[in-house]
Amino acid sequence: MRLRIATWNVNSVRIRGDGLRRLVARLQPDVLALQETKVEDEHFPRDLFAELGFPHIHAHGQKAYNGVATVSRLPLAAGEQRRWCGVADCRHIIDHLPGGIELHNLYIPAGGDLPDPDANPKFRHKLEMLAALEEYFAARRGDGARLVLLGDLNIAPLETDVWNHRALLKVVSHTPVEVEALGRLMRSYDFVDAVRSRIPPEQRLYTWWSYRARDWARSDRGRRLDHIWLSPALAPALRGVEVLREARGWPQPSDHVPVLVELEIPAP
Repeated sequence: MRLRIATWNVNSVRIRGDGLRRLVARLQPDVLALQETKVEDEHFPRDLFAELGFPHIHAHGQKAYNGVATVSRLPLAAGEQRRWCGVADCRHIIDHLPGGIELHNLYIPAGGDLPDPDANPKFRHKLEMLAALEEYFAARRGDGARLVLLGDLNIAPLETDVWNHRALLKVVSHTPVEVEALGRLMRSYDFVDAVRSRIPPEQRLYTWWSYRARDWARSDRGRRLDHIWLSPALAPALRGVEVLREARGWPQPSDHVPVLVELEIPAP
């Protein structure tokens, strides 16, 4: 079974209808994981996704902030919502897809501006959530599950994942403490970075460009904040990846662009 899974920090789902139509036409995903939906579940635009051919929806949102949702052409089973570190925000949902796929859709906190967990509660929450996720997956290590972990992880781990490594070492999203925390999370379950397994680490690659840039494409001061990871049991199924850079130049864009993987799923 071929399966195309995409992730996009949509940055307010109700104002991205045109972008979502373009994304679906361009990438033709079977499953689409969204972050920063910024809408309560009762106001999630289900009619739009029905029009686009995604009748199966798991939304976990709140007014104006955060929020994640997974929409699918295929049935979603056993949907679960998780909150971490005692904080009542909407950042993590789990769904099960045909082929024994367990999909984790995540929106890691951005972390504010100051990379100091003692002075900045937002940064502390970011590190604590990463640590809690690390503990959760470490407890499952070796269980053989077909896991996909994806979303806006709000960390650019490699030097080539940012426009200027030296300039961003003290900027939240690329500080050593964050990069190390993300690395521990990846190693906790031996996840494979699907995108970097196909696009060499030596190649610069970004998925986010600030709205503050007058000409985002010309200045190209980006960061790779959006990721798709595969568990060891699923990594051999990877057939292709795509980062839809062109989406940053669409009318009324998100500051993030979609990322997609294509998998060839063997029978469970």
